[in-house]
Amino acid sequence: MSFARELNRTLAAGRRAYQNALKGKTPALYVNGAFAGEGLIPGRTGENRLIQGDNRDVLKALLADPAVKGKVSLIYIDPPFFSGADYRAVTGSGNEQLKHRAYSDSWSRGMAAYLKMLYVRIALMRDLLADDGLLFVHVDWHASHYVRILLDEIFGEERFVNEIIWHYKSGGSTKKHFARKHDNLLVYAKTAKYRFFPQQEKSYNRGLKPYRFKGVEEFCDEVGWYTLVNMKDVWAIDMVGRTSGERTGYATQKPEQLLERIIRSATAEGDLCCDFFSGSGTLGAAAAKLGRRFILCDESRLATEISAARLMKEEVSFTEESLKKSSEGGLSVRVAVKREGNPTGLQKFSIELKSLNVRGLEEKLAGEELEKARQMLAENPLDLLLSWSIDCSAEGGVHRPDVVFVRGRGEMPLAFSGEIMGGATVSVKVTDIFGDVKILLF
Repeated sequence: MSFARELNRTLAAGRRAYQNALKGKTPALYVNGAFAGEGLIPGRTGENRLIQGDNRDVLKALLADPAVKGKVSLIYIDPPFFSGADYRAVTGSGNEQLKHRAYSDSWSRGMAAYLKMLYVRIALMRDLLADDGLLFVHVDWHASHYVRILLDEIFGEERFVNEIIWHYKSGGSTKKHFARKHDNLLVYAKTAKYRFFPQQEKSYNRGLKPYRFKGVEEFCDEVGWYTLVNMKDVWAIDMVGRTSGERTGYATQKPEQLLERIIRSATAEGDLCCDFFSGSGTLGAAAAKLGRRFILCDESRLATEISAARLMKEEVSFTEESLKKSSEGGLSVRVAVKREGNPTGLQKFSIELKSLNVRGLEEKLAGEELEKARQMLAENPLDLLLSWSIDCSAEGGVHRPDVVFVRGRGEMPLAFSGEIMGGATVSVKVTDIFGDVKILLF
C-alpha cells in the first residue's frame, strides 16, 4: 500500500516534533580535549568546528549562538537514504584492512519515522540559515519524492530552486530494471533574495567544429570546439575511486568535486557552510580549500574521528567539540617519553608509541573480521592506529595539535623528537580505527 495516505499525518507529527525541539534547555557544547567539560563554548566567527553529537541537539545549541544563527550561507546534508542497508567503513594499516560498522540506514517504523526525523532537523536548519542562504539535500530514489514534499512543507513550494541530478559510474547491475546510477540534490532557499553564483561548463559544437558566429566566443581543446554556457542541472562527476587520494574508507563518501561545485554556486570566500550529517568530512575539506568556514556535525564518533584525521592531514585548522564530556572508550595506550635539558627553558623532548590495546572488539566486529583484528593486535597492535597528534603546550582544556600523524598509504611515524619549554604540559591524542580516543598528559 502506498505511504501517500499517511503523509499528512506524518508531516503533522514532524511539525509537533519541531515545536517540541524548540522548547526546553539549550544543550551545551564542550571542547573535546585533555580537560574536556569546561563549559559552554562561546560563539566564534572565525573558527572551523567539528562537532560530535545528535544533530537535533547540536542545531538547537547553534541556534542559541549569535555568531551562527542567521549567518549560515550554505547547508548541505547527505542524510541516510532510507535504503534499509547497514554500511561499513574499511580502515586499517596498508597491509590489512578491516570492515566494521559505520552506520545503519534501517527504519523499523518505516517511512513515517524517517520523514519525522528529517522534518525536525531540516526545520531547525532553515532557522539557522541566513536570509540569502541555500539548503542542498542529497537523497536518491528511495525517498526523494517524499523528501521533496517535506521540503515544500517546511520552506514553501515557491522556495524550490533546483533538483540536480548527479550521475556517476559504479559497479552493480540487474536485469530487472535500468541501472540506478544517479542521486538527487534538492535545493531550497530560505527567502526570495537568496544568492546564487552561476557556474559555467563546456558545450561542444555540433561536429566539434567552429561555428564562427558573430559575437560568440569559441574555444578549442583536445576534443574539439566549444562555447561556455551556464551549467545545467545534470552533473556527471565520478565517484571516489578505490585508489583516490581522497578516499577515507568511510561508507558512502562523496567526492570533493561534487561539494566544491555546490560551495562555489552558493557561497563567496569567507562564508560559513554547514553539514549536519557530515560523515567523512568532505564538505569541510572542500570548504577549507575554497576559503570558506565550516561547521561539521555527525553523531558517530567514528565519523568524527575520521573527519578529524582527514582535516589534520590536510592541515586544516578546526576545533573539535561534543555534546558530552570527552569519552575515551575502550582504548589504552603505552608510550615512552623522555625530557632532557633546562627545566625552565628549552628542553629536548621525545615520545614513542609502544603499544595500543583495543577493548570490546566483540562489540565492534564479528566473524572473519573479528579474527583478523585479534591477529593484528597480536602481531602489531599499532596497525589499528588511525592517527595521533601532539600539543606541545596544552592549556585551557583544549588539545591544539602542533604535530599530526595520520594513517596513509605508507608507514605512519610512531615516534617524534623536538623541543618544548620546560614545565609545559604536553598533550598526546591517540585515535584508533574505530574512533576510540585516548588523551595522555605529560
